[in-house]
Amino acid sequence: MRVSVIIPSHNPDPERLRRTLQGLRDQSLPSESWEVLLVDNASARFPAADTLAGSGLPNLRKICEPVLGLTAARRAGLRAACGDAAVFVDDDNVLARDYLAETIQLFSALPRVGVLGGKSLPEFAVEPPDWVREFFPLLALRDLGPEPLVAPSLCAPGASRAEYPPCSPIGAGMAVRRSAWSAWLDARVSGAGLSDRCGAALNSSGDNDIVLCALRAGWGVAYSPRLSLTHLIPPGRLEPNYLARLNRGIQHSWMQVLTLHGINPWPPLTRSGAALRRAKAWFTHRAWRSPAARIRWQGACGHFEGRVPDRSG
Repeated sequence: MRVSVIIPSHNPDPERLRRTLQGLRDQSLPSESWEVLLVDNASARFPAADTLAGSGLPNLRKICEPVLGLTAARRAGLRAACGDAAVFVDDDNVLARDYLAETIQLFSALPRVGVLGGKSLPEFAVEPPDWVREFFPLLALRDLGPEPLVAPSLCAPGASRAEYPPCSPIGAGMAVRRSAWSAWLDARVSGAGLSDRCGAALNSSGDNDIVLCALRAGWGVAYSPRLSLTHLIPPGRLEPNYLARLNRGIQHSWMQVLTLHGINPWPPLTRSGAALRRAKAWFTHRAWRSPAARIRWQGACGHFEGRVPDRSG
């Protein structure tokens, strides 16, 4: 099995990208078994070719995707990929040395699993206050423990058609078989209906959509503690305003992707109904009391807004 590492990147921080590429350079898997596709996603600033050449990665290719957005960047990377499996790596992720080798072993051992993920552990530039820990999942930080977890496809006997498996991978470090990513590309020919990261917008339904498309195509999903990466967290991502925007965007897009797949247990709302619920939630969450309370309220706002049907099309 050959692996394609896909790094979507928009105006990357040079030092964090350097750390990401260094983590790939140190992989235990022989370089002839994998490639790196660095996707320049409509960046105003991007490392020069000589800087990338100095990364020490002989298997690095740069791709330009002028359409802004994470979904567009991932699609460009997958279309150019030569591998039998792809691993999505953000430009602030540092993979453990054996990540790619473990990915191949796990896919070989789990032939019915189409999407894999593992631990995403933080490296903070500054130590976060204790109250921020509640919101670590918003920052793509996750550790589901020492035991592997597997969820069957939605086509498996007895599988629930209306549940999103808790062990489903997050985008950071997500590994996808070619057949599973082909199901996603086929289902999202234009990317329509998705509300994913795009510039400064903090929506993020793309990861969930990939998982749900794979589950519907007959693939299972899995978490393995043998896969681990370090997520580099700069100070700005711990700011209350950022976390509030992030929670609102994530909850909004979560409602949208569940609706897109016909498994949203919450009914649609009118715009006026969503506005009334936002106002009520201000008092329910006592949003004025603390940064954490305001972040929770913003998440509730995103939830209500995501239930309003999009009439733009």
